[in-house]
Amino acid sequence: MVDACREEHFRAMSMIHARAWKVCYRGAVPDDFLDAIGDDHWLDVFRANYETQSGVKGLLLYRGDVPVACLNYCRARKDNFNSAECKFPNEGYEDWGELASFYTLPEEQGKGYGSILMEEALDRLKADGFANCFVFVLRENEGARRFYARHGFAWDGTFAEVPFPHDTVCVDLRYTRAL
Repeated sequence: MVDACREEHFRAMSMIHARAWKVCYRGAVPDDFLDAIGDDHWLDVFRANYETQSGVKGLLLYRGDVPVACLNYCRARKDNFNSAECKFPNEGYEDWGELASFYTLPEEQGKGYGSILMEEALDRLKADGFANCFVFVLRENEGARRFYARHGFAWDGTFAEVPFPHDTVCVDLRYTRAL
């Protein structure tokens, strides 16, 4: 596991996100939107997070020399780092830690990599002084919801509406837990 701080890390994280999105969100997000996402779609975002010291920190997990999973964590965001149109309702959560994004390559899921990253991120958020943490998870992503529940998260009843092309609006549920 490494702290994402080099171009090769940002490129790997973007690739993991792109490939995971195409599987995890198929059927909820418009297919043409998903199909247009290339491996470098989020490259500029991860590079900017690091270069600007935005507070979003990236972790990248390797199996040997193959990147397999990544996670971004931070203080609760005021704005979505990838879209001006998408605003997360984080009022009342300003002093919480947030898992801003978390993906494993589809072919590497179920091997424990996500749990390794999760525990590391939760330990780091706690060490940074956060007492609580949350993550937004797509309502239809039942696998991710079960994963977060196994790690002590539960839906707190709040959500965010996330706009996509073709008037599609997805609902992200806020899952919370104490650290």
